[in-house]
Amino acid sequence: MAKVLLTGASGFVGSHVLPALLDAGHQVVALCRSEKVGARVQSRIERSVDRLQVRVGDIENVDSVAAAATGCDAIVHLVAIPRDWSGGRDLDRVNHLGTANVVAAAQRAGVRRFVHLGALGVEERAGLNYASSKARGERVVRESGLDYTIIKPSLIWGERDGFFNIVAALVRIPAPVVPVPGNGKSRFQPVWAGDVARAIVTVLADAKGSIGRSYELGGPRYWTYAEITREVARALNKRRLIIPMPVPLIGLVAGVSEAIRLPFPVATDQLRQLALDNIGALDAVERELGFVPVDMAGRLGYLQRKISRQ
Repeated sequence: MAKVLLTGASGFVGSHVLPALLDAGHQVVALCRSEKVGARVQSRIERSVDRLQVRVGDIENVDSVAAAATGCDAIVHLVAIPRDWSGGRDLDRVNHLGTANVVAAAQRAGVRRFVHLGALGVEERAGLNYASSKARGERVVRESGLDYTIIKPSLIWGERDGFFNIVAALVRIPAPVVPVPGNGKSRFQPVWAGDVARAIVTVLADAKGSIGRSYELGGPRYWTYAEITREVARALNKRRLIIPMPVPLIGLVAGVSEAIRLPFPVATDQLRQLALDNIGALDAVERELGFVPVDMAGRLGYLQRKISRQ
């Protein structure tokens, strides 16, 4: 089994990937921003604790990542942010330049194997800051000369997720309607966080077959934005009328909220992205990774619990 440096161990996806790596028999070095965060990561692990090591470091500091990576056989890079309030600068700093730093650290530490969490359907495109930042990060990985694999999921659901808890917060508002951006017909392919973790473990075990490849990751069916919202409402036992709303109108409210730093569920950049389809081939996971992904239908009961970042 390999010794794996895991970035983003304290985040949503990391909370699923870390135990999956340990269950697969790997030794894991979890890169955390502080000792406090590291202690929180360790507290979530109930088994195989002897194969978990926490190292303090930051993806904006190449030296700290290289030091943590020294002696590792592989790096799994998960760190990313979905939104910012700086016109895309923070998105680029983390999703693009942060990835470049982790790649540089891998090269410096002599770690050849690199598994990167990208995103489905991203490309550099004006007005789509998140997608552009993720696309630039993926390009850095592809051009790195490392033995890379890129995992590209659609929307990810599961305990401690961000997006579905945001939709749940909108559904909980005591109003009879829930607005959805655009016509509500944009399609997504929600994938369970546990299946993302399984995909990462799978490509690590099949190093030769997956090197230099990108895998699109999605669930077994397509969902429109309106259907996702109805499924969330069903999980919360709420009856809501779904009302399509023009993206520019919601974007105006979001833009004002961003300008004065008031909380708003989604950023203007995210609204533009959510109005577009985000899907791949329905059989891609089974065909390329050898397992059938979990269907989201009826499995969002975790949204009834208050989200915990602990």
